[in-house]
Amino acid sequence: MKYLFALLMVLAFQIPGTAQNALPETFLDGKSVVLISNSPQSRPSMTWEGLALEIHTALVSAGGDPVAYYELENVAISEEVQAGFATMFAKRMISSVVILTRKANGSLVLNIGSFTNNKNMIPTNGMWSMEVNGIESLQVSLIAMGQNTKSKNLMVLEVPEFPSGANATASAAQRYFNRNPLNLDVFKLGIPLSGSAGESGYLNTFRYDLLGKSEERILAEQNAEKNGLEAIFTQLYPHQVEFLTSPKSDADLIKERVQFVLMRVEAREADLMKNMGLATDGLNDGDRIVVKYYIRFLVRNELYIGPVWDADPDWKTSLENFLTNLKIK
Repeated sequence: MKYLFALLMVLAFQIPGTAQNALPETFLDGKSVVLISNSPQSRPSMTWEGLALEIHTALVSAGGDPVAYYELENVAISEEVQAGFATMFAKRMISSVVILTRKANGSLVLNIGSFTNNKNMIPTNGMWSMEVNGIESLQVSLIAMGQNTKSKNLMVLEVPEFPSGANATASAAQRYFNRNPLNLDVFKLGIPLSGSAGESGYLNTFRYDLLGKSEERILAEQNAEKNGLEAIFTQLYPHQVEFLTSPKSDADLIKERVQFVLMRVEAREADLMKNMGLATDGLNDGDRIVVKYYIRFLVRNELYIGPVWDADPDWKTSLENFLTNLKIK
């Protein structure tokens, strides 16, 4: 699968304490956005904003011009939100995307790629990459690189900035419908398995809980996922389905009579509800991580989240809830 091979190419450069020699030209001659994925298990405990404060000066010393910092999980929460952020970045004339991943063991992986000017954000190959054991090592390495690098970035920010992503999430929320789609009995429902999201889903592979997985492990998880999904769909969904194991364009899916695609997002519950245009007043714990399923209607690119909020921390429970609620007229 395309994105699996691309992921392996990224991993090939991730030797602790090493990096590719030359920093990308787009990083040295243009504005960058920085996306941070921070494991809550990592010690010492630190917020993603705290990480931004720690690395900003080092990124500037290396020759970069980081103009905005965001949490990776908030940007990659869904294709729709990701597209909204991409539009914002294009308007700011961003030239490169910097991704910092802090793993549970405290190691840090820095990836830099040119901004694609679309919802994919980054290319699936050719990323500059470096892995170090901790924050201090990253700072020292970046500062050392800057001493031997000619940068064209002159007017840079002295401190990191954390702009709002409200515009990106608001544009996505307008496309969600709090009801069920029609004609599910006429056309097939495509069910993407892990790794089949295509180029737009590649950004998620840099999350702290995903970065570093081997192709074999991903394929094993995909097979286990398919078995679990088949059991649930056999029990609760009476219409045609097609499991998608590799990326396909909307046009190709429609030719194969797949006009609906099951989508899955996993994030903090309050963030999900806000992104989908729903009120969060009744939530007991908006910070809990939940899985939410919805259906994308390919022909009109409409998103149907169902008439009842049915997200749950357990993906199986969430899916069972969603399929059960599809029967609501």
